[in-house]
Amino acid sequence: MTNNESISELLDRLCAVVADYPQPGVSFKDLTPVFADPQGLRRLVDELIAPFAGQFDIVAGLEARGFVLAAAAAYASGRGMLTIRKAGKLPREVYRDDYTLEYGSASLELHKDEIAPGTRVLVLDDVLATGGTVGSAVRLIERAGGVVAGVGVILELEELGGRANLGDHQVLSLQKV
Repeated sequence: MTNNESISELLDRLCAVVADYPQPGVSFKDLTPVFADPQGLRRLVDELIAPFAGQFDIVAGLEARGFVLAAAAAYASGRGMLTIRKAGKLPREVYRDDYTLEYGSASLELHKDEIAPGTRVLVLDDVLATGGTVGSAVRLIERAGGVVAGVGVILELEELGGRANLGDHQVLSLQKV
């Protein structure tokens, strides 16, 4: 990594592109090599949280790659972390939200007692596609009494229009593809 390397250049250099995954015609950008690179991970986290500095009390990560980002961001910012999980994974009473994906449907859950009313939550995930998953997380946080401080993603698949499904929430994407 050079000091002048843009975040987009870093992602292009470190991401592994997998052709025809998860279905023919799709080029999947695998972020795991970025997460494995110490400078790459640090740079991602710094870039995702900097625009929201002082605006959030806790970081929410969406299962599963969002957990990597949220844990690192929570540590880097001195905040705690919420886990927003797939249905059936949380042991206590939950809020549940059903949503559609580009390849089907799913549900996310959040513990009912996880957020104090008015808590400002920064939502982090790896990819914004149709907005189904992130939109579901936003609805769960708001239903629990939290305030969404913003949404940060690494990649945004612009052609799928996911940003339109997030209302007026501030959305930061590090790379639009």
